[in-house]
Amino acid sequence: MNAKELNQLRLELALKAKNGIDFILAASIIWLMISYVWTLPYSDYNKSVITFIIGGLMLPVAWGLSKLLNTSWTIKNNPLQPLGLWLNFAQLFYFPFLILILLKSPQYFVMTYVIITGAHFFPYAWYYNEKSFAIMAGVISLGALLLGLNLVAENMYFVPLFMSASLLVLAGLIHISYKKKKK
Repeated sequence: MNAKELNQLRLELALKAKNGIDFILAASIIWLMISYVWTLPYSDYNKSVITFIIGGLMLPVAWGLSKLLNTSWTIKNNPLQPLGLWLNFAQLFYFPFLILILLKSPQYFVMTYVIITGAHFFPYAWYYNEKSFAIMAGVISLGALLLGLNLVAENMYFVPLFMSASLLVLAGLIHISYKKKKK
């Protein structure tokens, strides 16, 4: 396979999956819900556990949005298509860090989760040939770190709120890019 054929396969993924906008919008909704959880008068440990549980809604919400937005999750005859799933699964290997933080410093759990989730967007810059993923991976990861290190525990809800807002920005950027690629 030459570079032109590879780029054609990537363009097909970007167009049929609409740059993954269904997942990005779903994630924005999920992180908004998580932000609310971090305003509740529970222990940081309990808020962290609830955060994990809410994260489990990601696939059903993304599936629903894919139906509304008419995006494709599988693109037959495109050998790159399974890579998207593998790139997503890669973040699961960072979850032992989340468990460590949950057990040792639960007040930093949501910050760590945002950093891991944000950083996992980086390879999608190549996958969809979309630089916005790389830029926002850095913005989200560094932004979450700066917020998490400077906020008092009662205001940690700003970290997932920042994540939700960042994902909406990313959704806007990838939507604009999708429209350009479609032409």
